[in-house]
Amino acid sequence: MTASEILTLPARKGRASRLSKGQAIKIINTHGHQVVDTWAFNAEDLREFMSHEHSRPLTGSIFPKEGQHLHTNRRRSILFFEEDTSPGVHDTLIASCDDYRYGLLGCTEYHDNCTDNLHAALRQIGLIPPDVPAPLNLWMNIPVGQDGQIIWGEPVSKPGDYVVLRAQMDCIVAMSACPQDILPVNGGKPVEAHYQILS
Repeated sequence: MTASEILTLPARKGRASRLSKGQAIKIINTHGHQVVDTWAFNAEDLREFMSHEHSRPLTGSIFPKEGQHLHTNRRRSILFFEEDTSPGVHDTLIASCDDYRYGLLGCTEYHDNCTDNLHAALRQIGLIPPDVPAPLNLWMNIPVGQDGQIIWGEPVSKPGDYVVLRAQMDCIVAMSACPQDILPVNGGKPVEAHYQILS
């Protein structure tokens, strides 16, 4: 297996990469407490994208796991969850943060957010998403109680934990180092993460 150089996903910012079918992306939680919002789009048609509401009936779980396929809104596999060195606590329920969300949390000025980071990341490679799908929130810890209540928890991952997602079609993978610094989902301190393209 050959690997590209390790690239930086800056704190509070977004990046995107094109993957050919069979390539993989390794996303590294460098400091252990950073959530990385992650999206995948069909490289030939951005209207087809990784969709958790379409994946859940096939995986049978709200928590994606190593060894499972992640499906699109057309019920095709777009990524295979090949490896996960963390405890496997990730989220598929929560929408990416946006400026409206921070307004509801009391911000009176613009706040960096994952929605804008997605747009910026895709613009860097010449693309505009037709929509903002629900992300795969890597390492985001949102426990769900038997009564359906959710809790905003801190990540349970450790420094250096990583996931490997392998492309099942030519696709665009976009990532945002979540800027959330009001709720405890990033341990209160957003930081950079890293990633690597694997052949």
